[in-house]
Amino acid sequence: MKYAIIIPDGAADAPIAELGDKTPLEAARKPNIDAAALNGRIGTVRTTPPGYSAGSDVCTLCLLGYDPAQYHPGRAPLEAAAMGLKLKPSDWVMRCNFVTIIDGKMVDHSAGHIKDNEGRTLLQAVAEAVAPAGTASGIKFHPGVSYRNLMTLSAGDLTKVKTTPPHDIPDQPIKGHLPRGAGSEQLLDIMNKARVVLKDHEVNLVRKQFGENQATDIWLWGQGRTKHMPSFKERFGVSGAMITAVDLLRGIANLLGWNNIEVPGITSYHDTDYAAQGKYTCDALDRFDLVCCHVEAPDEASHQADFATKIASIEAIDEHVVGPVIKKLQTFDQWRLLIMPDHATQCATRKHHEAPVPFLITGSHGKSSIARTYTEQAALESDLHIEAGYELMSYFLTMGKS
Repeated sequence: MKYAIIIPDGAADAPIAELGDKTPLEAARKPNIDAAALNGRIGTVRTTPPGYSAGSDVCTLCLLGYDPAQYHPGRAPLEAAAMGLKLKPSDWVMRCNFVTIIDGKMVDHSAGHIKDNEGRTLLQAVAEAVAPAGTASGIKFHPGVSYRNLMTLSAGDLTKVKTTPPHDIPDQPIKGHLPRGAGSEQLLDIMNKARVVLKDHEVNLVRKQFGENQATDIWLWGQGRTKHMPSFKERFGVSGAMITAVDLLRGIANLLGWNNIEVPGITSYHDTDYAAQGKYTCDALDRFDLVCCHVEAPDEASHQADFATKIASIEAIDEHVVGPVIKKLQTFDQWRLLIMPDHATQCATRKHHEAPVPFLITGSHGKSSIARTYTEQAALESDLHIEAGYELMSYFLTMGKS
């Protein structure tokens, strides 16, 4: 049996007035996805358990069959796994975003999708100010992709610290969302020192000249410590591979014992090479039992309230990823395909939403008695609803087998 999973990140949404009260999934032309739904099964699955925020860390673990209550170590440790950071059990790791804060409001959680080289230059300047070489601060900064970086702490206790993802407070006052609770003082001090360094840095001055959002601040969030997870092979008896442009997903893949397949030209945005993602997914199916293809573009468009680009990204996924992958799968005797977002991301709010998301399963032993296209409403009207999201993977891998 061959398995493929395609994750159009954040593709689910609420109806949008400018689209005639349709969602982007309803408005998009997606013949391959809809044909797969008509020949398969659709339903809803709750990937955000009660008590958790709707983030890709929690939701992707759920999607891939891991109960966050048992296995979720925090957002940052998952990304640390992608970077190959060697952490002690006592080390803390946090996300360190470059953001744009103006007049006390979170204007841009990505600092204008700052370029990798600009981010690295700024992070080095922050590191020199916060944790100068030769000092025993126990603080280290680790550059990632674009605005996404990590910070590690070998001293201190963040157990009682509460933090907020910056993409959860678009255009909102940051007051009340800064790190808070016992142990947060150190984090606030680091953020304050970084703000001073970033204010007149040459990189920001150039960005200002070009009318681009400046990286005015760093934002610390998503803290956690490393946690052991059994491999996907141990749990389900299936080998796997991941294709993604996002460190978080690479980290989850590493912890699951999957191979990360590098694809030239893929990004987190609509400028990604969709065709390359489709081709590399097809090629990988010859080598692995299961291949997961994650496309970030719909989510990023939603965070910018850009429903037109969100629709275009869904249509590109349908044409360049879903279509070729289905044709490849059909060359095998037994196959199955799962298509679903990890979570919903609403253009109206520019935020993730915790509502159950629609999923689609097609292939061997997967046809429903009632044919439906793939939309949020159609999924709600089906008779297949999975409350414990981590149970979906077992259903996907075993449904119809005797």
